[in-house]
Amino acid sequence: MATYDTVTYETEGRVATVTLNRPEKLNAISAQLQAELIAALEEAEADPGIHVAVVQGAGRAFCTGYDITAGGTGGGGVTGDRDGLERIMRGWLRIWDMRLAVVAKVHGYCLAGGTQLATICDITFVSNECKVGTPQLPLGAGYVASSWAWLVGPKKTKEMFFPTGEMITGAEAADWGLFNRAVPADELDETVAAYVAKVARTPKDIIALQKQSANRIQEIQGFREAMLQAVEVDAIAHASPAVKAINAHIKSHGLQDSLRAFQAGEIP
Repeated sequence: MATYDTVTYETEGRVATVTLNRPEKLNAISAQLQAELIAALEEAEADPGIHVAVVQGAGRAFCTGYDITAGGTGGGGVTGDRDGLERIMRGWLRIWDMRLAVVAKVHGYCLAGGTQLATICDITFVSNECKVGTPQLPLGAGYVASSWAWLVGPKKTKEMFFPTGEMITGAEAADWGLFNRAVPADELDETVAAYVAKVARTPKDIIALQKQSANRIQEIQGFREAMLQAVEVDAIAHASPAVKAINAHIKSHGLQDSLRAFQAGEIP
């Protein structure tokens, strides 16, 4: 069993649990965290005794999105940025392609890129009270929204993403179809445990084929292309004057002051 710095990996019977373990950063996604998350899930996928994996977050949040304090997607101008964005997106699609059932258990906060992770998992349970939302600063466009548009449709996606920093509850997210089911926070652990216990009884090869069949329908309808087109849109957005102004403000004043300044209408 491998060791990881930003996630933990545990197994019990036929179930693996991968926990995002940057609670001091509210499990914000760094390049290392995404790589280790995928590696841990690949470890579960390769283990014939593991039929289902649960992805959860340590501390008071599932995941608050990308850690923008950790730097961008790489150098090389727009082209290099685009390539970095595609690497991240293909990382999420790796979860989509795994021959393993992946269940997300979402609590606390699930924001921005955290919603990409929550939605790319096969099944997503969320607490009623969870805060589910869009990026808090307009630092890109289309990248996170693509998974929302696929699941809840263009009208609700525009309603959420035209403003900046919109939030809904976990209960609303489930009602919209973004997630599978919302339950009271004190029932979330028990609900997920009961569900994965049922999934774990199914032979692993049958789970893989059920997943492939359901995913293939989405592929025929253009799911993968829909996710990948967001890469180009976001790379263009990163090169816009407005986004450059906000990034410059973050660099000189810090993230918290930039959030304040944006909300006060001082930038961009």
